[in-house]
Amino acid sequence: MFLSPPRWAWHPHRAGVAAETVARAWLAQQLDCTPEQLPLSRDGFGRPRLHASLAACDTSWSHSGEGLLVALGRDMDVGIDLERLRPRPRALAVAERYFTAAELDWLQLQHADVRDEAFLRLWCAKEAVLKAHGRGLAFGLDKLAFAQSDGALVLVACDRALGMPADWQLREFIPQSGYRAALAWRRR
Repeated sequence: MFLSPPRWAWHPHRAGVAAETVARAWLAQQLDCTPEQLPLSRDGFGRPRLHASLAACDTSWSHSGEGLLVALGRDMDVGIDLERLRPRPRALAVAERYFTAAELDWLQLQHADVRDEAFLRLWCAKEAVLKAHGRGLAFGLDKLAFAQSDGALVLVACDRALGMPADWQLREFIPQSGYRAALAWRRR
């Protein structure tokens, strides 16, 4: 059974402004409280967690360049990642070290003009799932594998700690011109 996607919002983000401040303001508005009342803290891995009466809700945010994405879901684990499009001269070297062999092969087959964007698609998908899982990149980018199916990335294999690949849903999108993003979620 598929869950409705979590809500998300794009916010401009300036250097020097804490992303959590902006995220907290949006979350408070969505959850009908003030930012000061929002029961939000970080767990031991640095992941934001809602507590008390909002414990059934989950949130994630990501910033890159001049943008910030914030996501919110109920009765699900949520992860979101945002990356600004820019040249990635070391994309294949990074993929060789941290991605699966099949993902590296897929990237190498991409035309040079779209390889950086393909790399970011994989990166965003992986990071969104790992954020939703709660450990982030420290868990390991190589512990989950994506493949392209009908133009979309699909989780095809993952470490047992992440559950079954079919447990996860992924939405890739372009939130603003010059950016790529992915939103991942699974039922709790």
